[in-house]
Amino acid sequence: MPPAKKRKQRGYDFDRTRTAVLTQFVHVREGVADLSAEQLARPAGLGDWSVRELAAHLCFGVESVSRALEQPAPPVAEVGLPGWAFATAALAAPISDDVKAYAASAEPAELFERTAGRITALLPDAPADRLIGVRVGAMRLGDFLVTRTVELVVHTDDLNRAAGIGIPFDRHAIAACTRLLADALAEKAPGASTEVRIPPYAVVQCVEGPRHTRGTPPNVVETDPITWLRLATGRTTWAHALASAQVSASGERADLAALLPVMS
Repeated sequence: MPPAKKRKQRGYDFDRTRTAVLTQFVHVREGVADLSAEQLARPAGLGDWSVRELAAHLCFGVESVSRALEQPAPPVAEVGLPGWAFATAALAAPISDDVKAYAASAEPAELFERTAGRITALLPDAPADRLIGVRVGAMRLGDFLVTRTVELVVHTDDLNRAAGIGIPFDRHAIAACTRLLADALAEKAPGASTEVRIPPYAVVQCVEGPRHTRGTPPNVVETDPITWLRLATGRTTWAHALASAQVSASGERADLAALLPVMS
C-alpha cells in the first residue's frame, strides 16, 4: 500500500478568526462577571484549579496574543497547525503555575478589563503573517489565533459545566476549534480508510487501510461538535460517548478509542 499523502494545511480566514476570538472573549467576560463567590470557588474539574483559576486561564490565553505582539518578531516560524495540538501537553505544569499566579494577582473583572483593553488596542493592526513567539515556539499570528479558538471554546465548555452556567459559543469560534481538532486527528492517524464527520463544521479522513473512493465509506464516525471537542481533549471517553449515543461508529476501522484524546 502506498504511503498516505501529506495533508495540506487547512486555511482559515484571518478576519473571521480574529472576530471569533474577540466575540467569544466577550461572551466569556460577560459570563464570568455574573459568577458569585461560591461559583468562583468551585472545583473546575481540571486538576486542582478552581473556577476562578479556570476563568483566569481563559483570560491569560487571550492575553498571550497581546503579550506576544509586544515583543520583536522571531526570524522564522517553528510551529504550524495542527502541530500545535501535540506540543501543549509538555507545558501543562508551567502553564498551571503561571495561571495560579495570574489568578491571584487581581479579581476576575480586573483581569478581563485589562486583557480586553490590550487585545483591542494591539490586534486590529497586526497582519496574519506576523510572526510571534509563544510557549510552543514561533508561530504565524493567523495560526495562533486559530489555537485561541480551541482554548476559548474548550474552556468555555469547562466553565459552563463547572459553574452551572450557559455562556454561548460563537459559531465561527466553535467551527475553527472543531476543524483544528479534527485535522489533528487526521495528522495523528494518517490514512483514508475512515471518515470522521462532525457536522456542520468538519469532515476528515484518517486511519491506515483501504482508501475509500466512491459511495458510502465503509468506516464512518459521526458526532456533534461539543462531543467531539470533549473526546479530542479527554473530557469524555470513547466508550462513554458510544454508550450514550453521542457518537455513532460503523465499520471495523471506526473505533477511535486508541487515538483519543488528540490533545490533553
